[in-house]
Amino acid sequence: MPKLQATAVITVLLCATALIAGCTRTVEGHAVSVYADPFKVAGLPTTSGPSGPRQNVPDSTLTATNGDGGATDKLALNAVEDIQTYWRGEFATYFEGEFTPVDRLLSWSAKAPRSEAKEFCKETTYHLVNAAYCRLDNSIGWDREVLLPTMEETFGKMAVVMVLAHEYGHAIQNMAKIVGTKDPVIVKEQQADCFAGAFIRHVAEGKSKHFTINTSDGLNSVLAATVAIRDSDPDDPESVHGSAFERVTAVQIGFTDGPKGCKGIDIDEINQRRGNLPQSFQGQSGEYEIDKASLIELSKALAAILPVKNSPTYDYSGAKIDCRDGVTTEPVSYCPAKNIIATDIPELAKRGTPTSDDDNPLPLKVTGDYNGYVVFISRYTLAVQQSHGQSLVGAKTGLRAACLAGVVTGKLADPNRSRAQGDISLAAGDLDEAVSGLLTDGLAASDARGKTVPSGFSRVDAFRAGVLQGENTCMSRYS
Repeated sequence: MPKLQATAVITVLLCATALIAGCTRTVEGHAVSVYADPFKVAGLPTTSGPSGPRQNVPDSTLTATNGDGGATDKLALNAVEDIQTYWRGEFATYFEGEFTPVDRLLSWSAKAPRSEAKEFCKETTYHLVNAAYCRLDNSIGWDREVLLPTMEETFGKMAVVMVLAHEYGHAIQNMAKIVGTKDPVIVKEQQADCFAGAFIRHVAEGKSKHFTINTSDGLNSVLAATVAIRDSDPDDPESVHGSAFERVTAVQIGFTDGPKGCKGIDIDEINQRRGNLPQSFQGQSGEYEIDKASLIELSKALAAILPVKNSPTYDYSGAKIDCRDGVTTEPVSYCPAKNIIATDIPELAKRGTPTSDDDNPLPLKVTGDYNGYVVFISRYTLAVQQSHGQSLVGAKTGLRAACLAGVVTGKLADPNRSRAQGDISLAAGDLDEAVSGLLTDGLAASDARGKTVPSGFSRVDAFRAGVLQGENTCMSRYS
């Protein structure tokens, strides 16, 4: 996480593994949601209820070469049918020419012996754990035995739909001729993520024949899957999909603005979003031990970045508080009446224990030091809100906390910031950890009573607004 005396770093970007190949408004060049209602998700109501296949709907009549007719292939084919139906209705609105479905669908088993392997995009499917679009023959293929079942088991059936919507996004790029061979791969991947988000919006609006998704835990899980398939090592030449922060942003642009927003994604737009955010580990692990010394240094940076007239005091002996207007929110609590931040350091350090990609290549939650530090930062932002005379209870309080934590995060990433803000700095990987935490438990987007909005989409949207837009945006959006 932080860097102390230029010797250690903080972790902050979103990653992508090689498993997947494949309405916002622009404010000063950055895509941000125009919807500040904490009980809506990009203009849609925050809903609970089912997410996944609709009941009693006939399966698609589409077929996949080499398919086995099993449940996974049926899920994939139903997804492709609905995705094609969506683009058949939307393509002409945004692109020239006519929509034509992909020419071929191929299913394979990554566990099959070499003798049973097929050819996909001039490569063997032997032990190929992947889903992809092949431009050479306008086809889409998937591994029905390892990849898709793993996605389903970890994130739910809608994660499989998301994967195929991403791959179909590449087909749309090819059909619309909006990218060429000279365009960076990350542009193609972020556009595909965006197109997938546009289709998921279609599902959330209840317009999909085979699927439904709620805008709370259902959408949260889809976004968490996007985080899991991030580029976890930005220094790897094969890292072409983008960090989790970038991938989730692209999906949210599509969900909010539709295909029109996706057309605006190019390398200049991506670089503008990246700003000063770290793009390399520079030989460092990106992890820094959470202990009392590092928290004291972080508190000094907080005081410089978001100064308040009455600075809070700190108790590092535990998170339990006796407070008339606040509650214990392990591992860090804030008591407004006493203006004190209480921290259980061992528990906060446990929260910041890094995820091992070797143990789990598709983690439900990406953890690391910044997953802990951002919670500590968010409790300080409650003191900031109190200094402004704002309520410390309610949905907007939590979203302001996430947004202001984003402000601090953006400042920690700025190499040109004032020396008064200390030597603590952000590293590649930290943003990924923050976003993952916001999608799962949302503690960094909670009020003084530990309550947060059910929409991880809204929590991440608030955090990103702070990172990219600054303090004034946080105060105006969630006033």
